This record gives sequence, structure tokens and C-alpha cells, in this order.
Amino acid sequence: MLASRVDLLSQMLDLVRLRGELVFSAELNQPWALRFEPGAPYFFVVLEGSLTVRVPGEASVEAVAGDLIMLPRGVGHILDDGAEAIAANADDLMQEQFTTERLGLRHGGNGEHTKTIGGVFHFESTSVPWVVSALPAVIHIEKSGGQTGGWLEGLAHFMMMEAQAVKPGSSVMISRLIDVLIIRVIRTWAQTKNVNDTGWLGALADPRISRALKAIHDEPFRRWSVVDLARAVGMSRSSFAERFSALVKEAPLSYHNRWRLTLAHGFMRHPNARVSDVARRVGYESEAAFSRAFKAQFGLPPAGVRSAEFDL
Repeated sequence: MLASRVDLLSQMLDLVRLRGELVFSAELNQPWALRFEPGAPYFFVVLEGSLTVRVPGEASVEAVAGDLIMLPRGVGHILDDGAEAIAANADDLMQEQFTTERLGLRHGGNGEHTKTIGGVFHFESTSVPWVVSALPAVIHIEKSGGQTGGWLEGLAHFMMMEAQAVKPGSSVMISRLIDVLIIRVIRTWAQTKNVNDTGWLGALADPRISRALKAIHDEPFRRWSVVDLARAVGMSRSSFAERFSALVKEAPLSYHNRWRLTLAHGFMRHPNARVSDVARRVGYESEAAFSRAFKAQFGLPPAGVRSAEFDL
């Protein structure tokens, strides 16, 4: 069970290609509050003090030194000192205070001190929105729960060095550090999921549905039927279909088709890929049917993948 869960998660995370934009430091003194507009995903590592994250429609989250906050959906949010002070626009402060030598900002009054490392990133591939949609608006990784395991301190140290002294090659270094950090955060967060959580991440905690997902991923181009999958995990057809749909929020064969089209998206990124060859490889007898299904899922025809990737 554990091995199959790790394998499935690795397959999903392999699709999540990231582009790190920047890393910055923030020195904040009470009273303070920063408003971040909707757009790119952010993360924040609290080095000293504490902060509160507020997202519309979500419960506020308090993070203390050693904790990490990630907002993978790019939702608008406010960081503050817990007292809900009037928020300054973070983008304006960055433009005013960032220099070519140092990416740091200062804000607030003369009260208690909070220090954090922040980062901005993007999910590059058009194939992953459904993977990312399983993530919540806010992910909180707590040091007190032993979830950071020492890895966060090391990454934060290198990020702080890059933010405080921008040098040749910093953009590449930052991108690689963010890539490692975000994948590690998603993996750590996924390990806390249980069978009451919906989406493919929560489904990994259900032994039988996890085995069904593994079967699909092991043989993605097989002509699976609901009966075949139910038999593979020792369930009746109706019970399996109901349980799978409840956890994954998608019917078994719909998930199977989405997964093989996601793999097809990766195949189409290869420079010499032909639509007809990829269609046959992923199990479509008709190139036209493949193209229709592909466009319905990704919003562009198969041949448009390479140009879209190039434009990113």
C-alpha cells in the first residue's frame, strides 16, 4: 500500500513542472499587513516571529517560526500580524524597495519583529490544472508537528543568501530551489491525507481505490472497464464505481481517459511527435476522436502543445 501510494504520487508530481520567479526577504514590525493580489502562487517561510494568512472564504491560518505557508492556487491573500491592520499593497512595496543587488522589503512600525522568506512561482505545463486543483487554497506545514524534518531550514538558508545578495546565476539557482521546495511541500502535505479527503490525493489513502488508481497508472493504455477495475480490487461493480466517484470526484473511466490524455500531452511536447502516432499510442483508433478529446481537456489541439510550451 505505502509503496504504491508513493509511486502514484511520484507520477503525479513528475507532471508538475515549475518555474520559480523570485525569492525575497521581508522584515516586518507590528503593526503591519500586506495585501497580495490574485495571480501567481506564493510561499512564505517564517524565520522569526509569526504571521497570519487570510484568504477570502477560508479560515485564517497562523504560522510561527519554522513553519511554511504555500498558496498554490494563486489566490489573493493578506499577511498580517494578527491584528488585522490596514494592508499595504505588497507589489507596490516590492517595486519601491527591491534593487538589483538585494530583494528585500521592510514594512510596519516599531513593535514585535517578524522575518520571513517569500517566493513566487508558476506551474508551467498546461497539462496539470486538474492535478493542482486537488490542493487547497492554503497549505500549512508546521515545524511543531515534525513535518519539516530539517529540510526546510536548509532550503530557507540558501534562499535567504540568494535574496540578500543577487549574483550571476541567481535566477537559475532560485528556480531550482523553488522547484525542490514546492515538490517537497506537496509530498509532505499529501502524507497527511486520509480517506475523508476528496480528489486523487485523498483517494491514495483508501487501500482499494488506491489499488485501482495504481492499475490505471500501470497500464494506462489498456481498454479498462469498470468491471475489470472492480474485479482487480475485490469489489462489486456498483460499490466500486460509487466509492471511486465519491473519493476522486470523477467516474473511473473518465479518470482513466483524463490520465491517458495527460500522458499524451507529454508525448506531444517531443519535437518530432506526430498526432496520429500519439493517438494510436494512447489507445485512440481515430486521430479525429483523439484531437477532439484532447482539445476538450486542454483547450488546444494536440499540434498546438509545442507552440504553447514555447510561449510560456
